Amino acid sequence: MTTDPAATFRALHESGFILPNAWDAVSARLFQKAGFPALGTTSAGLAFALGQPDGQRAARADLLVALDRVVRAVQIPVTADLEAGYGPRPAEVADTVRAALGLGVVGLNLEDATGNPAQPLFTVEAQVQRLAAARQAAEAEGVPAYLNARTDTYLTAVGACSAERLAETVRRGRAYLAAGADSLFVPGVTDTETVRALRVGIGGPLSVMMSPGGPSAHQLLAAGACRVSVGPGLLLAALGHVGQLARDLRGGTFDPPQPLPFAEVQGWFSPGP
Repeated sequence: MTTDPAATFRALHESGFILPNAWDAVSARLFQKAGFPALGTTSAGLAFALGQPDGQRAARADLLVALDRVVRAVQIPVTADLEAGYGPRPAEVADTVRAALGLGVVGLNLEDATGNPAQPLFTVEAQVQRLAAARQAAEAEGVPAYLNARTDTYLTAVGACSAERLAETVRRGRAYLAAGADSLFVPGVTDTETVRALRVGIGGPLSVMMSPGGPSAHQLLAAGACRVSVGPGLLLAALGHVGQLARDLRGGTFDPPQPLPFAEVQGWFSPGP
């Protein structure tokens, strides 16, 4: 078994795995303690923890500080959600990639969403240039980073029908893989039939995000996904749980089920003997 975290992370995609998404140091440590072999960050979670909305609204410097805390909290590989690279130009993407790799991440998520409702996605040509810049930056840093190219074709409902959406996703996926991406990430796809069609269509690794009430992670992996994540799902679930506890507390009761002992969590961050 290799001890190189980048190689370890890359190898996980060969058999397929489940990736939790952390939003701060303590959630990252919790997922490591749960036995996950790697973790990712959630851009929404990092932004929310900073008191900012998702969508590259928080300052890049602040998000990099938060990312650094996640990486330093664990001893397992970390892949970073870099949204759209915090800048439209390839050079800006490369700067962000270098900064993230300098913190010790071994994986990168880069999306083709622009944040502009009038043109919700970068053109294929523009995104190919941005992905190529990310790959070149990683190679220059000497890090064989796993580049997960996200396309928001399903989240933005590209096309007039499902067939057009599938075709555009396949078109983008093939171009992104050819530009240096290691896999295509298609959030918004949760049915196994579409997962199978996309995996065959792009001819390369596919990652997806599971959602409550949809197919299980194991079903998605069996359909052809190499990686299944949850985005901000765990954070939102935790907030829902804390929200209910807060309402109970406002009413005068506090009886949380299975709280972690204070000493255990304290020990996660205390220096060893």
